[in-house]
Amino acid sequence: MGAPAPSLVLLLALILAASAPALAATPPAGLSLDQPLRQGQLVIGHSAPGARISVDQRNLRVDDQGRFVFGLGRDQSRVSLCVRLADEAKARCAGLPVAPREYAIERVDGLPQGTVTPNPAEQARIEREAALIAKARERNDPRSDFAGGFVRPAKGRISGVFGSQRVLNGEPKSPHMGLDIAAPVGTAITAPAPGVVTLVHPDMLLTGQSVIVDHGHGVSSVYIHMSRTDVVEGQELKVGDPIGAIGMTGRASGPHLHWGLNWFEVKLDPALMAP
Repeated sequence: MGAPAPSLVLLLALILAASAPALAATPPAGLSLDQPLRQGQLVIGHSAPGARISVDQRNLRVDDQGRFVFGLGRDQSRVSLCVRLADEAKARCAGLPVAPREYAIERVDGLPQGTVTPNPAEQARIEREAALIAKARERNDPRSDFAGGFVRPAKGRISGVFGSQRVLNGEPKSPHMGLDIAAPVGTAITAPAPGVVTLVHPDMLLTGQSVIVDHGHGVSSVYIHMSRTDVVEGQELKVGDPIGAIGMTGRASGPHLHWGLNWFEVKLDPALMAP
């Protein structure tokens, strides 16, 4: 068969364009957002108490003040928001664009190859430990500790940024999904926001001594490569409470804190919340 006629190609393009939901300039009436919609952003919003809100068909928890939160992934290009107030029969929805970002490329050479490509036993251990982390991030606690914002959990030099593509020994790896703060071993790590400790692990293969703190509504933070942990699971934290100390446990090339922020499984940029 020959190539399709230009008129047929144009018709198909028009049909596809018409079937795709149009992007709106503003959120649907009945809600407001505190942060811009950009990749890696934690977004806090407000509506009326009792409102039903969803993001990309995922129902959100709305607190008694009408506050809700969601996260935008590293490569997300659009988001669908729906709101239905308590006295309404039908939801209002809008598809909104997510502002793109440019990400750096970080090259790290001279690493032992065993630290770049795990053997089968190591891979099995990595998967077991990843399951523990995923379980801690599944929580949808009614606390709204995220709403007060975040401060940086440690003092030091920023040695790694969110979203950067890492090339290890010339081999492209997954993007870096957190903020690295380099400082001497033993430098204090403190809580950047109130929360409850949901995971303390003494020795994960990749991340070493690791802690996860839940801040409510699916928002959690992670602290890894620590030399010491000063918390236990179930412990309530307020801003500034000790979590542990910077180290280089796990697969770390030097002493630093990797600080990560999540909305459920979506990895976010901590620097956008604590510049």
